[in-house]
Amino acid sequence: QVQLVESGGGSVQTGGSLRLSCAASGYTVSHYCMAWFRQTPGKQREGVAAIDGFGRTGYAASVKGRFTISKDNANNTLYLQMNSLQPEDTAMYYCARRGGGWFAASLSLSRRDFDYWGQGTQVTVSS
Repeated sequence: QVQLVESGGGSVQTGGSLRLSCAASGYTVSHYCMAWFRQTPGKQREGVAAIDGFGRTGYAASVKGRFTISKDNANNTLYLQMNSLQPEDTAMYYCARRGGGWFAASLSLSRRDFDYWGQGTQVTVSS
């Protein structure tokens, strides 16, 4: 059974840092594209960062240069290091696994490509 459990959210001031973790079980993270999404009330869930089965990464323009996605294949865990946080980064953050099949390991930031989601962890950045 696939499970994704996020942790590491919290409240920080502008310019601060947080590191989110996503513990995966029921499958091997190295075989799939994994990603972080975020959502605020009334808005669609948006892709923030993704890492494919080969370790290549992709980022939304709004976080490029500030956020870093990584994964620890040995511990089956996904991370998101967030630096220089801004109030507009405030959101519920979700980790997700891309759907199976031929493109399961390929890089994507489209929410339609992801079939398993964690419960989310809240990040709040105050000015």
